[in-house]
Order: sequence, then C-alpha cells, then structure tokens
Amino acid sequence: MSDTLVLCYHAVSESFPAPLSVTPTALEEQLALLAGRGYRGVTFGEVASGGASGKVVSVTFDDAYRSVLERAKPVLDALGMPATVFAPTAFVGRPGPMSWPGIDQWVGGPHEGELECMSWEELGALREAGWEVGSHTRTHPHLTGLTDTHLEEELAGSRAEVERGMGSPCATIAYPYGDWDERVARAAGAAGYSGACTLPARLHAAAPLSWPRVGVYHVDDARRFRLKVSPLARRARSSRAWGLLRR
Repeated sequence: MSDTLVLCYHAVSESFPAPLSVTPTALEEQLALLAGRGYRGVTFGEVASGGASGKVVSVTFDDAYRSVLERAKPVLDALGMPATVFAPTAFVGRPGPMSWPGIDQWVGGPHEGELECMSWEELGALREAGWEVGSHTRTHPHLTGLTDTHLEEELAGSRAEVERGMGSPCATIAYPYGDWDERVARAAGAAGYSGACTLPARLHAAAPLSWPRVGVYHVDDARRFRLKVSPLARRARSSRAWGLLRR
C-alpha cells in the first residue's frame, strides 16, 4: 500500500465552497508535496493493470467537471503528471449543471456554473494530453440499490458511451459515491471493465475491481493532507480497529 497511492478529487475552484471542491493552490501544494517525496504520476488504468511499479500516485477526478480541464490540468502539466477523469456519460456535453443527490443543492445558486460537465471534445483533449478517460456510470446512481438489469445498463451503457466518445477502449470505472459490493464488482467485470475505484472510510485491500482511493476535500489543509497520504495513516485506516472506531 505504501508505494501506490490513488487520490480522488472532484471540482477545482477558487471560490466554490462545496465539500468536494479544492482550490488550485491546494491542489498544486498537495501534488508538489508528493512529487517532492519521489512519487511518479500514473493513470489509474496503469495501477489497476499492474503496470505501475515503484513509488507512484494516480490522481483521479470524479464527475468530469469542466474546472478539471480549466484549473487542474495546468497544475498537473507543470508537475509532469497525468490524471484520470471518470465521466458520468449522460451529462457529458449537456448544457447546464449536472444534478444528483450530493450536489443538487448548488443548482440555481451563484455557484451553479461549477457543476458543468465537460464535452466529449474536451475529454478527448485530455486524453490526447496523456490523461485517461474512464466511466462514472451514466447517471451517477447508488449502484448497490439497483436491479441487475439497471446495474448492467449503468455499467455497460456508460462504457459503450465512453468508447464511442473517445474512439478507444474504456477499461476503468469509479463507482459513484464509492458505493459498491461484491455483486457490483462482478457486474463491472462482466461489463468489460478491468479496473474500478472505490472511496471507502476504511481502506480495504486493493483488487483490480475494488481499488481504494484516498478522498481529498475542501477541508483538507496541508496538515490534514500530509496525514491522509502518510503510509502510517493509511495502514491505520486499513486496520480492523479503524472500522470499529468509525462505528
């Protein structure tokens, strides 16, 4: 666990106060810290396939907010790092804000523009720059509550849409809300994915279709970030004791 670190970000903004948003300055400081510690940037697909060796960090962005292209990419470019963007395909290129439980309270307010999704052309530009574009399902549901048929539609349907939009295979997915179980992981494999991200409170053992990420949020100042990414803290978060403390 100590040599492979997978981070989960969402929006990047100077002014968006949502819990899932970080500022460009915070993002730059966090990733520069890791680069200074010898971490090499790779895509999530490289991690999940076993193709990444040594001390590596995979920076992932859920939801494909346009701010990732506008504000995160320059930061990663300066550090020579690629990233992976997971796109909810029903919203890609659609005018107006994305909306689902967890972000819909910002619709109609002064920060509504922060909820805009990238277009396929914009996602294609990221891929051309060496980034990976994966799936975040079609409509961002809680997957564990879906019927088998609906689950297949969300998983296989979004994978097909990413492949059409990118003109290349889609091998990876991030489960919305980090919501998954063994049935969901089996369905992801059956839908053709070879890698999938989770977002757990307790860092479970990594597997290709259930790879735990460390979430980074608005509240994570420099001290909190250093603690989150430290090997010691991550080992603690993977212990049974951590799960008991969270109850």
